[in-house]
Amino acid sequence: MPAPSEIRELIERFELNLAAYTSGSYNETQLRREFIDPFFKALGWDVDNTAGHAEAYKDVIHEDAIRIGGAMKAPDYCFRIGGTRKFFVEAKKPAVDIAGDAAPAYQLRRYAWSAGLPLSILTDFKALAVYDCRIKPNQTDRVSTARVLYIPYREYEARWDEIAAIFSKQAVLKGSFDRYAESARLKKGTDHRIDRLVYDIYNLTDEEIRIVEDHSVF
Repeated sequence: MPAPSEIRELIERFELNLAAYTSGSYNETQLRREFIDPFFKALGWDVDNTAGHAEAYKDVIHEDAIRIGGAMKAPDYCFRIGGTRKFFVEAKKPAVDIAGDAAPAYQLRRYAWSAGLPLSILTDFKALAVYDCRIKPNQTDRVSTARVLYIPYREYEARWDEIAAIFSKQAVLKGSFDRYAESARLKKGTDHRIDRLVYDIYNLTDEEIRIVEDHSVF
């Protein structure tokens, strides 16, 4: 599907003001309100609970509570279906180097590992990084460890069909997210491609296969 106009507008605004956004003074709260929230709204998620659902059935929980090592932690976003957690999103301000700094990736993976989630997203809007969170995190891991997808913001529009095929609310409801998660489990590293037979086993459609093979890093 083509990227919605809101996504094109977000990309253009981010590009136009890139120096200001990456200077360090632009904080995470601003980023979440101005870029991350509308990004996931465009994927069909009721980020603001405009439907007025009860707490147990909200699409999105902001700063969800999970217990890690005896302490309570709060992932920035928890995306849910019928009250069941599907994936976390951890946001960082654009001044943070999520492509090179392993600490944010470790934080996200630790959250999702503890919650038993297969995939989760790290983003500063400059890029969107997807991690396989079934691989136990270690503080000595490289930033690329367990990373199964990395998309810079300039590619969001061209790769919108790929993003939506995995992380839109409709994709999650129809099982595409779960099938992608199963395919990600079988990846042996960022330079290996999964065999077509594996895709067939997990019943991905031809379109989903094309999207993943065209853009994912195996």
